[in-house]
Amino acid sequence: MTSPRKKPRSQGMTDSFGRKIDYLRLSVTDRCDFRCFYCMGENVTFLPKPEVLSLEELDRLCSLFVDQGVRKLRLTGGEPLVRRGILTLISSLSRHLESGRLREITLTTNGSQLAQMATALANLGVVRINVSLDTLRADRFTQITGKPRFAQVMEGIETALKAGIRLKVNTVALKGVNDDEFDDLLRFCHERQMDLTIIETMPMGGLLYDRPGVYLPLDTIREQLAESWSLIPSPHHSGGPASYFTVAETGGRIGFIAPMTHNFCDSCNRVRLSCTGILYTCLGRNDATNLRIPLRTSQNNRQLIKAIRDAIAHKPQGHDFGISRDANHTPVERHMSVTGG
Repeated sequence: MTSPRKKPRSQGMTDSFGRKIDYLRLSVTDRCDFRCFYCMGENVTFLPKPEVLSLEELDRLCSLFVDQGVRKLRLTGGEPLVRRGILTLISSLSRHLESGRLREITLTTNGSQLAQMATALANLGVVRINVSLDTLRADRFTQITGKPRFAQVMEGIETALKAGIRLKVNTVALKGVNDDEFDDLLRFCHERQMDLTIIETMPMGGLLYDRPGVYLPLDTIREQLAESWSLIPSPHHSGGPASYFTVAETGGRIGFIAPMTHNFCDSCNRVRLSCTGILYTCLGRNDATNLRIPLRTSQNNRQLIKAIRDAIAHKPQGHDFGISRDANHTPVERHMSVTGG
């Protein structure tokens, strides 16, 4: 009796600049239960349901990317945990973890649903989660997110840690908003064995707030932190754009993602897929490839594979981000919630 033939493993995807693309960030929904002013704001219009891919369609696309060489999958939103059936999708995709074709499934969340879902996520093989948290003050949390749910997020963080999930906190640096909290955030994270990553605000979406006014370069923050903590450059690399330091006093890590002041495009290994099937090969560019059309018009994957590989072949060398008060400078048109950052 002959054994069943194994599906041949792809040689992977490499763009025209020699970068190996093995990381897919999938936005499973554009919806979110928060309204962070720098991300989507209060007056947002959500996508019509017929445009949003079904769980089965998302599974098919993700599995195809795995076949083509993706080894890391991050689920984002909006807020991924408000997508109905999200645990079913993760359960299905976890077969790629079991086969060894996928190294990890992670997600980025605002933490609002973690208290209810952390244990289930851990049982499905999710061992790492990024939690977006910009402040440790309840009043400021409401100001930033538009929702009074600070206690809910804190409960979610503690529940996830008890479930054995490794957490990393992502904090967007906002001048005049949370720039007095970085010491407290570092201490809070490292006391709980969580990493902290601080991120420069990015010019995305036509949001009505003073983007240049709240922009804070991370060099300034690193210099500020270095007055109280010993920051030692770390060789740690998570597969993302952060540069890491070990804090000698705590033994914990802090990362900095600075797309504006320190371009990291040369090592970019990722692409982003929206919940409507739009493939973005660069977060900081408006060009994209519509995979929904071949997904819904073809039963085989030949057209999809060609569309994906053509998009990878034309992945740009770098982003178009820029912070400016110049009226002629147009930020990336889509809101951050479309691709999850």
